[in-house]
Amino acid sequence: MRNAVPVAQITTTVRNIPVEIPLNKKDGLPELCVADLDTITTIRKSILTERICALKAEKMHAVDKAIKFALALD
Repeated sequence: MRNAVPVAQITTTVRNIPVEIPLNKKDGLPELCVADLDTITTIRKSILTERICALKAEKMHAVDKAIKFALALD
């Protein structure tokens, strides 16, 4: 089992760039914000205390596209 997980910063600073995924109340967050896939980092799982939300398949597809853009994999 992995003891580390990749995470992205969630911010209310919206720049409308390809590496941002818009999130809102429908996604389980209290206000409009974005997941910034330019800021992916790895942290220890033990630091995480609770799950804030789980993204639906269409949002995860957008995350996949944003990561590919951020890493110039497309």
